[in-house]
Amino acid sequence: MSALVTSAPSVVPAATTVGNPAINIGIFALFVVVTLAIVIRASRNNRSAAEYYAGGRAFTGRQNGIAIAGDYLSAASFLGIAGAIAINGYDGFLYSIGFLVAWLVALLLVAELLRNVGKYTMADVLSFRLRQRPVRIAAAISTLVVSFFYLLAQMAGAGGLVALLLGIEGAVGQRLVIVVVGVLMIFYVIYGGMKGTTWVQIIKAVLLIIGAAIMTVWVLAKFGLSLSTLLGEATAASQEAGGKDLLQPGLQYKNPVDFISLSMALVLGTAGLPHVLMRFYTVPTSREARRSVVWAIWLIGIFYLFTLVLGFGAAELVGAKEIKNAPGGVNSAAPLLAFELGGEILLGIISAVAFATILAVVAGLTITASASLSHDIYNTVVKGGKATPEEEVKVARLAALVLGAIAIIGGIFALGQNIAFLVALAFAIAASANLPTILYSLFWKRFNTRGALWSIYGGLVSAITLIIFSPVVSGKAIDPVTKKSPSMLQGVDFHWFPLDNPGIISIPLGFVLGYIGTVTSKEYNAAKYAEMEVRSLTGHGAERATHH
Repeated sequence: MSALVTSAPSVVPAATTVGNPAINIGIFALFVVVTLAIVIRASRNNRSAAEYYAGGRAFTGRQNGIAIAGDYLSAASFLGIAGAIAINGYDGFLYSIGFLVAWLVALLLVAELLRNVGKYTMADVLSFRLRQRPVRIAAAISTLVVSFFYLLAQMAGAGGLVALLLGIEGAVGQRLVIVVVGVLMIFYVIYGGMKGTTWVQIIKAVLLIIGAAIMTVWVLAKFGLSLSTLLGEATAASQEAGGKDLLQPGLQYKNPVDFISLSMALVLGTAGLPHVLMRFYTVPTSREARRSVVWAIWLIGIFYLFTLVLGFGAAELVGAKEIKNAPGGVNSAAPLLAFELGGEILLGIISAVAFATILAVVAGLTITASASLSHDIYNTVVKGGKATPEEEVKVARLAALVLGAIAIIGGIFALGQNIAFLVALAFAIAASANLPTILYSLFWKRFNTRGALWSIYGGLVSAITLIIFSPVVSGKAIDPVTKKSPSMLQGVDFHWFPLDNPGIISIPLGFVLGYIGTVTSKEYNAAKYAEMEVRSLTGHGAERATHH
C-alpha cells in the first residue's frame, strides 16, 4: 500500500480519469479483503435459521443502530443527494429532510411493536392473525418488488462510480464493474448471513460518517468555517455560470403537488421498507429495537447535515457543468469534490467508502429478499409450514444466488439513471403496499385477510402503473447540457400521469382499499388480535435471543 501512495504523482492528472486508477483499485482491494475476512469470521456458526436471518438476535441497540444507519445511508443518500444539492440547491436538500423525518414514523409506530410480534420477516407480522398462505404470498411479492427497485439503484450507482474512478469510458467496463459488485455481494450474503452483513454495515457506516465529516470540515475551512459564506459563494458561482440561484426553492420541483407526492413517499416509505424492518429482529428485546432507532436517527441526521455542506461545496469548487458531464453524471459530485480537496488519496478513500456503501446495502437487500422467499414462500406455501430451519437456510442461500444474478442484469439496464430517483420510487411502493397493511395489522382490531390483500396488491399495482406512465419513464424535455432527456426511455412519450412520484395517489389508495376490503368481509379473529396486542405492547411471547 505504501509503495502505491509514494509513487503517486503530485500533479493533477488529465480530466479523463479522476485520480489514479492504481491507487483507487488498491484502496478498493484493501477494503474488500478486510470486509471478507470479517464476514468469514462472523459467520462461523451460521447453522440455525435465527443465526442466518437475524444474527442470533445478539446485537445491541447501539450496534444495530449503527448498522441501520449503514443500511439506510445508501449510495443514493451519499452520491445521489450530494449531487442533487450541487445541481438543485435547496430542492436537493429536501430529499435529506424527507429521508430523516421518516425515521420518526418508524420509531413511534413500528419498531418496537414489530420486534415483539415478528420472527424474521415483515410477513410474520402481517400473517400473525390473518390467513397464512395468501398474506405471506402477497407480502413476499411486495418485498421482492421494493427490494428489486432499491437494488437497481445501488447497482447503477456502483457501475457509474467505479467507472469514474478507474477511468472506464465504455459501457462494457461499467457492466463488468456491476458484475463484480454482484458477485461480492452474493458471497457476503450466502456465506455471512445476517451476522456478516450487519458487521459490513457497521464498518461502512463508521467509515462513511468519518469520511463525510472530514470532507465537511475541509470544505468549511476553505470558507473560513462559515456556512453562510459557503452558501453565498456557491450561489454566486452558480449564477455567474448561467445557472440558477441555488437557495431559491423550485429549481427541481416546479409543481408543488409533485413535491408533496415525493415527500409523502419518503416520509412514509421507510417504515414499510422490508430491509429496514428486518433489522429490528437482530436485537434481543423491543427496548433495544427502540434504542437502535434512536441511534440511527442521530447518525443519519448528522450525516444529512454533512451532505448539505458537501453539495454546496461541490457546486462552488467543482461546478455544475463539470458534474453533469462526468461519467457518473449527477452521482459523481461527491467523488469529484473529494478529488478537488485532497487529490488522489482522498478520492480513493471516499470512493472506497462509497463502494462499501453500495456493497453493504445490496447485501442487506438481498438477504431480506432471500429470507422472504425461503421463509414465507418456500416454508409456508410450498412445504405447508413443515420445512426444517436447515432446509429453509439452504433455500435462502439458493435464492440469494438467483436474486444476485437478477440484480446484476437489472443494474446493467439501469446504468446512468439518477439513483435518488430510483430509490424514491422504491419508497413510494413500500409506502403504498406495505405501510397501510402493517399499521392496520398492529392497530385495527377488525382488520382481516381480504383487507390485507387488497391494500398490498392495490398499493403495489397502482404505484407501479403510475410510475410506468409518469414522466420519469418517458416524455421529459431534453436537457441542454447533456443533450439527453432526464426520462429513462429516450425519444418516446407515453406518459399521462403528470407527477414524477405516485405517492400522493397510491399511498391513500392503499389505505382506502385496505379499509374497503376489511369492511366488505365478515371474517375476523378477535382472540388472535388480543394475543397480538398483548405481545406487541409487552413483548410477552416474543422471539428471544439465541445465545449458545
